[in-house]
Amino acid sequence: MMPQDFLDKLQALESSFEDLSAQLGDPATVQDLNRYRKLAQARADLETVVERFRSYRKLEHDLEETRRLLRQEKDPELVKLARDEVESLQEQSEELEGELRRLLLPKDPNDERDVILEVRAGTGGDEASLFAQEVLRMYARYAERKGWKAELLAANYSGVGGIKEAILSISGDCVYSRLRYESGVHRVQRVPQTEAQGRIHTSAVTVAVLPEAGDVDIEIDPADLRIDTFCSSGPGGQSVNTTYSAVRITHLPTGEVVTCQDEKSQIKNKAKALRVLRSRLYERAIREQQEAIAETRRSMVKSGDRSEKIRTYNFPQNRVTDHRVNLTLYRLEAVLDGDLDELLDALAAHYQAEALQAQMAS
Repeated sequence: MMPQDFLDKLQALESSFEDLSAQLGDPATVQDLNRYRKLAQARADLETVVERFRSYRKLEHDLEETRRLLRQEKDPELVKLARDEVESLQEQSEELEGELRRLLLPKDPNDERDVILEVRAGTGGDEASLFAQEVLRMYARYAERKGWKAELLAANYSGVGGIKEAILSISGDCVYSRLRYESGVHRVQRVPQTEAQGRIHTSAVTVAVLPEAGDVDIEIDPADLRIDTFCSSGPGGQSVNTTYSAVRITHLPTGEVVTCQDEKSQIKNKAKALRVLRSRLYERAIREQQEAIAETRRSMVKSGDRSEKIRTYNFPQNRVTDHRVNLTLYRLEAVLDGDLDELLDALAAHYQAEALQAQMAS
């Protein structure tokens, strides 16, 4: 049986749903299009949980009726049928209760946001930069599979065709909710092409997934910025290397530095750099707020720690292992080609289960 405080919460939501339905049926509401849209969205947000709650309540009623009949019934055959029915109804009730708990978990306000995804080569020299290029492509391919838009905002290339650092903007439907657990250290184990003795090397790449901030979220005082321009370097053609189109923006209060040089236009590079800076400052503000709440809540944001080793890509064994959920897949090539759903589904289920456990303990 569901705890009374949980039932009270669901009944309050049902009352709100009925009140919204009544308001939407009022002719005066229909005439005010903006108000009608807001009320319709609020009702839509509650519809699923209210439908499940009503199904749960009906199941509980049927379960009580079947138990009552079981207490009164004397025929052995009918008793067996009633017991089987009670068992089936109990299973359905428990499943619905679990679903209702998941539906009532607080939603991250950033879930529907686009993201700024940063990939950096870590330990491992040239091999790390080559793997960073593959990781960047992995996310770009995943975005393509999901019908999202991926745009390279900045890249610092290495001399062997890899990347030292790259920043990717990914926009689409609920991108942050899908990629939020990818922040951390991604480790690769393989034999580099330059390794004559066939020894396996271990290198690392760091990934940071930031919810993209809008102008409203973070206000940046122009006086807090130092903007430097210089000639771009790397791929891009003759004009890239001879004009002062590259932009470096330093946010003086925090020391955050963003450099963009991919565009031939200084204005475009500045706009891209400001997008990245705004998202970094937004993430910083969120992190500081979370850390100020309480020490006991640090585990809830552990997945955002960039120093945490989260996944290993082992080429000799064709293996990908996510250490947080102890999931191993033996299809490395497919994963690096953007087939990430099985990993991301497992991570979402894992952290959802943790949140449910915390909810039930509180």
